[in-house]
Amino acid sequence: MDKKNALRAGALAAGTTLMMLLMSSPALALTRDDGDDPGTGLSVVETLGLYVLAPIALFAVIAGLVMVLDRSHPDHLVKTPGTKTKAKVKAGAKA
Repeated sequence: MDKKNALRAGALAAGTTLMMLLMSSPALALTRDDGDDPGTGLSVVETLGLYVLAPIALFAVIAGLVMVLDRSHPDHLVKTPGTKTKAKVKAGAKA
């Protein structure tokens, strides 16, 4: 029964993909539409800056803010049962 479902899912996925490829003709991208006014293209440096460097910089800023503003305390960490943990020792406590 599992083979039948897998075959059906594969046929559905292949059929859907084929229909989408046939319905979207790349040749239509060459014809200009009314009001189509493309701007100037991006240079290689602009493209790399916009699609590579800007996301990396944004990620670094967010990660840095998370690390700097992290106020978690070691006592609040969730510990797995059965693991050995250090006993809490209060300063000035006499044994």
